[in-house]
Amino acid sequence: MQRLSRRVPPLIAFVALWLAMAAAVAGERGLLWKIEAPGVPASYLFGTIHTDDHRVTDFSPQLRAALRQVEGFMMETLPPRDLSPIFMTETLESLLQPQELERLRELAGQHALREDVALRMKPWLLATLFSLPRPQSPFAQDNLLMSMAHDLGLPVHGLEETAEHFGVLDDLPMPQQLTLLRAALAQPQEKREAAYERVVQAYLGRDPEQILKVDEQLTSAMVSAELWAAIKSRLLDRRNVRMAERIAAQARQGPVLVAVGAAHLPGEAGLIALLRRAGFRVQAVE
Repeated sequence: MQRLSRRVPPLIAFVALWLAMAAAVAGERGLLWKIEAPGVPASYLFGTIHTDDHRVTDFSPQLRAALRQVEGFMMETLPPRDLSPIFMTETLESLLQPQELERLRELAGQHALREDVALRMKPWLLATLFSLPRPQSPFAQDNLLMSMAHDLGLPVHGLEETAEHFGVLDDLPMPQQLTLLRAALAQPQEKREAAYERVVQAYLGRDPEQILKVDEQLTSAMVSAELWAAIKSRLLDRRNVRMAERIAAQARQGPVLVAVGAAHLPGEAGLIALLRRAGFRVQAVE
């Protein structure tokens, strides 16, 4: 089970790889943002992509400097100690066809996931893991930043509790969760690789508009418009409100660097806009 805990990245593994970023305010772009309010030292907001790809883990001098200037670090959720929110009471053996189960076992092996563990995981979570072309190591962006914060002696907190984080799509009807899983099971490896590369390139471009364009092209080929709207509402819009409230409360107490999936930053319902409406000055650093 310990091995599993290292292989379950924060949602936006998935999801930050695939979810759309609504357009930022015209002309604005960047992944590192300064958050300022009168009488309080500046905090920072950094948009992540949940992968261990070396192209995104060579952190910029600006990000490293920001981490040295704050008094705390926040990420989407801390590495889970209680794994129960990841599992369901029934198993997928009763929900999938034999050929689908065969494919599930194949992908579980590729992702270093025990078969009995995979069969008990929530379908939507398993779908996000299987959407990646290869298993993620413990050295994804989020975890590296957490380690850097620990090295600096900073307290580390999660914006969400484990149950909140890994339960965000639990209210999706089971047929819709299975639709997500079946789409992941059916995707050939070469398409996973190509989709992953497009997302990484979009992230490296630091342009929310381009990330939105790439994401819409990828997701429209996998799920219906109705299901996409339901996922986006739960994974982005609702969580953004909760996250913004918690970031604002922490930033008013003292300077903190917050690392969340880049999909949470832009748009009228994104963290940048929500923090501005809460009275903060939010400006791009890089």
